[in-house]
Amino acid sequence: MTVALIDYGAGNLHSVHNALRAAGAHGVVVTADAEVVRRATRIVLPGVGAFRACIEPLRAIPGMIDAMREAVFDDGTPFLGICVGMQLLADTGEEFGSHAGLGWIGGTVGFVERADPAIKIPHMGWNDVMLPRPHALIEPGEAYFLHSYAFEPSNPADILATTDHGGALVAAVGRDNMIGVQFHPEKSQAYGLDFLARFLEWQP
Repeated sequence: MTVALIDYGAGNLHSVHNALRAAGAHGVVVTADAEVVRRATRIVLPGVGAFRACIEPLRAIPGMIDAMREAVFDDGTPFLGICVGMQLLADTGEEFGSHAGLGWIGGTVGFVERADPAIKIPHMGWNDVMLPRPHALIEPGEAYFLHSYAFEPSNPADILATTDHGGALVAAVGRDNMIGVQFHPEKSQAYGLDFLARFLEWQP
């Protein structure tokens, strides 16, 4: 198995790499090579920071977006996006202006609105992960979150999990062989490692 961990300068790259190895991955390749991604048996897109600051360097890697799309859509390669790596799946991100995402899962990434001023933004720390229906990869439990923007899918069927921070927020989205999580499995201790271990074995 080759797990392609895409290197486009994301700040959580090395912690995700270590977490994947701790979860049982023996073939993790940190790469900015489109051909490596095209041939991989698993693809992981990490990400922290602003939407624009992630999508622009990802687009700047020659052939990377095309390789990702071919692997995921044509070959059915299992794909995991983490935090902003999940948000990039959306049509649009509304952080510091409006910016086009990958458009793989319809929706918009917008600022977390709060009805109660006592609710702090960013949403930071441990919180419950709740499932509207069972999923092969996600279990109910507690995971670590750190974000100020949240994915709002166009199709509710693409919501795999939610959390509550002054109201419901999307904690995971997905379809077919794609999954994206807003929480950080690499910071979620046993819960996160168990999730990554299931991803490594996933046969969607």
